[in-house]
Amino acid sequence: MEVKERIGRLRDELNRHNHNYYVLNSPEITDKEFDMMMKELEALEREHPEYDDELSPTRRVGSDLTKGFSHVVHERPMMSLSNTYSTGEVDEWAARIAKALEGEEYGIVGEMKFDGTSISLTYRGGRLVRAVTRGDGTQGDDVTANVKTIRSIPLQLLPGDWPEEFEIRGEILMPWEVFEKLNAERAYNEEPLFANPRNAAAGTLKLQDPREVAKRRLDARFYYLLSDNLPFDNHYENMLAAAHWGFKVSKAMSLLHSPEEIDSYIAYWDEHRKELPVATDGLVFKVNSLRQQLNLGFTAKSPRWAVAFKFNPERACTPLRYVSFETGRMGIVTPVANLEPVLLSGTVVKRASLHNEDIMLELDIHEGDSLYVEKAGEIIPQITGVEKSARPEGAAKVTFVRECPECGTPLRRIFGEAAWCCPNKYGCRPQITGRIEHFCARRMMNIDGIGEETAELLYQSGLVERIGQIYDLTEEKLAGLDRFGEKAARRVMKGIRDSLEVPFERVLYALSIPNVGETTARRLANVVKSMDNLLSMSLDELTAIPDVGPVIARNIHEFLREPVNITNIDDLRRAGVQFELSAEKMKPAGDSLAGKTIVISGTFARHSRDEYKEMIVANGGKNAGSISKKTSFVLAGDNMGPAKHEKCLSLGVPLVGEDEFLAMITPEM
Repeated sequence: MEVKERIGRLRDELNRHNHNYYVLNSPEITDKEFDMMMKELEALEREHPEYDDELSPTRRVGSDLTKGFSHVVHERPMMSLSNTYSTGEVDEWAARIAKALEGEEYGIVGEMKFDGTSISLTYRGGRLVRAVTRGDGTQGDDVTANVKTIRSIPLQLLPGDWPEEFEIRGEILMPWEVFEKLNAERAYNEEPLFANPRNAAAGTLKLQDPREVAKRRLDARFYYLLSDNLPFDNHYENMLAAAHWGFKVSKAMSLLHSPEEIDSYIAYWDEHRKELPVATDGLVFKVNSLRQQLNLGFTAKSPRWAVAFKFNPERACTPLRYVSFETGRMGIVTPVANLEPVLLSGTVVKRASLHNEDIMLELDIHEGDSLYVEKAGEIIPQITGVEKSARPEGAAKVTFVRECPECGTPLRRIFGEAAWCCPNKYGCRPQITGRIEHFCARRMMNIDGIGEETAELLYQSGLVERIGQIYDLTEEKLAGLDRFGEKAARRVMKGIRDSLEVPFERVLYALSIPNVGETTARRLANVVKSMDNLLSMSLDELTAIPDVGPVIARNIHEFLREPVNITNIDDLRRAGVQFELSAEKMKPAGDSLAGKTIVISGTFARHSRDEYKEMIVANGGKNAGSISKKTSFVLAGDNMGPAKHEKCLSLGVPLVGEDEFLAMITPEM
């Protein structure tokens, strides 16, 4: 078999198996067999670049080459729907439809209203060519590269009678399971939680790195087909056809013929939607006939032939037992409402975060109160109010603690925030054990066998009171601990040895530098190249690094001068932890900007400001925050401030546009 034919066959087979797994939930082959086929295709594509295809299944993991988002005008505006909140209002809408159609028979299609972020996909010749967000309804962001990473979205359609060109609309979703894991990670890192899967999906779709998007395992559902050459004259059959072409169309879609059927549909899904793997916030009803849709037309904001029905959030009132205060890894103290257990959206709720003192004051919680609790996004318990009529007479107001509940140190309010923090960073037990656990976690040093309980055990035994001491552990020391056998000890020691190969950017993330998350650590490592360089940098030099700024720069600067952290870094260096970028990543992009000091101002179309800052450093230049006589030039985008423009003119500082700048750093061929 010729190579080209084999590549084509592998792509077709992988697309088919991808559809079976992610859309039909009925895989025909094992994961290993799928992976072997994928590896064969990857090898053939490397050996034969002449057969490259941007929609190959091997591209699903995403690349890191996407730079910003361009705006695209929708060929057909993406309008919003008018909302209803009761079956009576839906029945009134149906009565208006019947009156407008003057007795003509009509059908109504009932669909789930998925709680995600709207997307419009364009296909030509059965291939995905563009994915655009709703935006303002008139234009949106081109997120094609990110959408290509979503495995339930077909890049190449299955055989069928699809139009040569068409648009299909739907929702990008984050499944509950993925959302829970993502928020658990963010909570562990003391990062702000996503309020609901919709926010998480929208935020993910706007990430600049498609590889990060691919990790979030987004999903999609599709609900409307548009083309000048549709296969059927009604919405219901068109969506069934779309399902046959490879699109994930909700099986909840039903063709209804009377107000009674509509009411029954609402009643059924108000209960059973809780069983779905993705978030919903209502139902949508559409006139089935495309001809009737056209005749019914639009108002200024929404189609007359469709309406949304919004579910009411499930809510319960339950007594407060007490409010506890819990100190996290970064010292933030969080108030938690401990409740009498109550069943809500299928699960028993016993605890709900009160987030911070400001929210506690706003709710005005007293001892013995009965609190209203909802599931935010139907997953995170959230206190939404107090039933003050049930308040016990003379009940004392619940006040925020002023001392750390763990170590008794007076708390400090974080400037500009609502959070209170324990400043005893290196003597407060949950902060110490939290840093140990964080250091060993999968996305940091990946030391298998050291989780929350083991970190606590190591600390209480005196073996590990700071992260540098992890590398002093031996099998003998571990095997002597309670509930710690030889097998567990060997597993931990193997994880410690393997951690010496963890790249520098993950080491930086593992150190628990305040406000330095995974993305910031990666960008920081790419700029500074090594721990020695980082240690020698001034506060001003740190501030100029992309994605850092003055607050994070100060945190880094102070962290690296704390005696405990200096000792830890020395211990990690002796152990052989990676304290510089790999040789491949150390290769400089060029020196075309060597000796130049550059200020960035305005907005850009081809790259983000942070990406331009990285390019400047990678090519030997230096970023500056303000224009002075020492400024070599200003990289000027759109909407540059008039004051900066005037200063450039007065000082004779050149303005360099986006294209001219990119030409500067692009080697001549």
